[in-house]
Amino acid sequence: MLSLRPGSSGSLAPESSGAVIHPSAKCLIKRSIDILGALVGLVLLGLVAGPIAIAIRLDSPGPIFYAQTRYGLKGKPFTIWKFRSMVQNADLLKQTVSNQAQGLIFKNENDPRITRVGRVLRKTSLDEFPQFWNVLRGDMSLVGTRPPTEDEVSHYSSHHWRRLDVKPGITGQWQISGRSAIRDFEEIVHLDLHYQDIWSPWYDLQVIVKTITILLDRRGAY
Repeated sequence: MLSLRPGSSGSLAPESSGAVIHPSAKCLIKRSIDILGALVGLVLLGLVAGPIAIAIRLDSPGPIFYAQTRYGLKGKPFTIWKFRSMVQNADLLKQTVSNQAQGLIFKNENDPRITRVGRVLRKTSLDEFPQFWNVLRGDMSLVGTRPPTEDEVSHYSSHHWRRLDVKPGITGQWQISGRSAIRDFEEIVHLDLHYQDIWSPWYDLQVIVKTITILLDRRGAY
């Protein structure tokens, strides 16, 4: 585990962190795809936000949206947005739920904190639609790595930090390779680094198309 220090803009970074940024983070074609995809996603969000908001409010008390600090490119923090899919005090109850994953991720297929509406939102990935706003802002990309929490990055080893050489994505190599069925953090890291090795704007488009196909088939989510 590496010693962490606050970086510029409040980022967390290992003491040995270099200045190398993956080409995808500087690619204008990728950014253009992100902006176009985000605008389409936000239009779709506008169509479904009303019914989803009503369903969330009727199902359980609490806010419509859930905001959480995540860490993106080179450890820069940002606020990620989702439709709330858990009970209001879910973060405080996390320690009461067993972890079925290995390593620095937390997964439980039967997590009791997930609401009835939340299970539908997660199954269809509708809970993630507000993240198109994060993409439009530039905090995220349509395709990238899974955005980690502060608890995760505070326990990163040196090779884990390579995940953050690219922007986090709404989808990525992990999602088209098994999504929630993958419960080993080291396997997720391997997939993220593999994505970096084979990345191209054309490959991003392939990942997006495959993600849509998987979601329509409703595989790999809970």
